[in-house]
Amino acid sequence: MAKQLMKGNEAIVKGAILAGCRGFYGYPITPANEIAEAAAYFMPLSGGVFLQAESEVAAINMVYGASSAGIRAMTASSGPGISLMSEGLSYLAGAELPCVVVDISRGGPGLGNIAPEQSDYFQVVKGGGHGCYRGLVLAPASAQEMADLTRLAFDLADHYRNPVIVLADGITGQMMEPVEFKGEPALPPAPEWSVTGTAETRGNLVSSICLEPDDLERHVRKLEAKYKRAEAAEVRFENWRADDAEIVLVGYGIVGRILKSVVEQLRGFGMNIGLIRPITLYPFPAAELHRLAYHARQFLVVEMSTGQMIEDVRLALNGLAPVEFFGRCGGNVPAAEEIAAVVRRLQAGSHPEHRLETELDEVALHG
Repeated sequence: MAKQLMKGNEAIVKGAILAGCRGFYGYPITPANEIAEAAAYFMPLSGGVFLQAESEVAAINMVYGASSAGIRAMTASSGPGISLMSEGLSYLAGAELPCVVVDISRGGPGLGNIAPEQSDYFQVVKGGGHGCYRGLVLAPASAQEMADLTRLAFDLADHYRNPVIVLADGITGQMMEPVEFKGEPALPPAPEWSVTGTAETRGNLVSSICLEPDDLERHVRKLEAKYKRAEAAEVRFENWRADDAEIVLVGYGIVGRILKSVVEQLRGFGMNIGLIRPITLYPFPAAELHRLAYHARQFLVVEMSTGQMIEDVRLALNGLAPVEFFGRCGGNVPAAEEIAAVVRRLQAGSHPEHRLETELDEVALHG
């Protein structure tokens, strides 16, 4: 099939439809608006339903209803909207209902701005809602991956009967790139556990409070066992020239693409640099980082935030190697040149985070 030039946000919708998604319920928010726009056009053409909800709270509960009926369903938003969906995500996970939620993250806190950021990592990777649950999280770095990982997200959601979040940012969502759609479209039959099944198969649907602690504990333990299976089977990452690297860069999404160019640039100057780009943020590629720590002398985490994924990197390494951090926030995107300068400082033995804080203080004071 010929490649199509499109925004990452549009690629998500086309990937979802090819995965058998037939229900989109959402509320517009920049920089995710093109997802709802594309869904409004393409979902009815494919025999599906697009419904603009009156709020993000309504949208996630519509997804709950559609999923409980056995329909592959999704919604999309940005940070403030995902916050409003958190209780619904907790219900979906507790009811073991599959769905896909796309978060095109933007600057915060509060309403923040509409520029790209990666400050939603804690919210979606650690579980923004209440209770002992996890959402599987995929982090695309291109329009092609927006399509491919959305299709994968629906398969994972069905397999683990759990919400799966596709976490991207305003750059990846808005950027136009060629996308190729491979494979045959899927339209799976309604699962036996949906509301069309028997009372026994749909008995786990969460509709009210659970008053028996032992019953709830058994259910939560069942969920935890499922997450452990996912941690063993679903880790995905890109290792870009990191197997022999002395300094390993770690970044996801659009930052991962920037870091790849940094690696190539510095390798050209004879520096032994590599990259790990997590594709699954949960489950996190901890074992790969741990493996690399036996020959890498230092790790540098780069994020479009003040540092969130860095906590998982430090946990993965468990003191085997020092971890430094470089981040930009507020909608600012780290440039390859400034990251390369930080790596050179690391190579020279200085601490880039402290130096960066001084430089940013100077910018804030003097403009």
